[in-house]
Amino acid sequence: DVQLVESGGGSVQAGGSLRLSCAASGYTYRTYCMGWFRQAPGKEREGIGVIDSDGETMYADSVKGRFTISRDVVNHTLTLHMNSLRPEDSAMYFCAADRYNCMSESTKSRRIRNADSDYWGQGTQVTVS
Repeated sequence: DVQLVESGGGSVQAGGSLRLSCAASGYTYRTYCMGWFRQAPGKEREGIGVIDSDGETMYADSVKGRFTISRDVVNHTLTLHMNSLRPEDSAMYFCAADRYNCMSESTKSRRIRNADSDYWGQGTQVTVS
């Protein structure tokens, strides 16, 4: 099956930056649409953004202009660059992958809005103070 392992979380001051990485292994040919999600204590899981197999992205309004998702299809890694971090960005961040692609804007939007996926990493904590 697909395994996803996140790394790069930590603590940072407001206005700072962090980079999260996600390494995919196993049946990586199943990881067409990938994305980042987060969940803060007492809150529902929130979609941050997704990227399709062509590298096209879509982001939630809460992070647009501050966060950037990229993927390396050769090395099967997904990266989340986070800039201008705010205390409300504090959460557990999860990498996720789907067996299906998300080429259309409507599909990307639905992935972000529903915050669901086929495969999940264990998460990495980000704390902004």
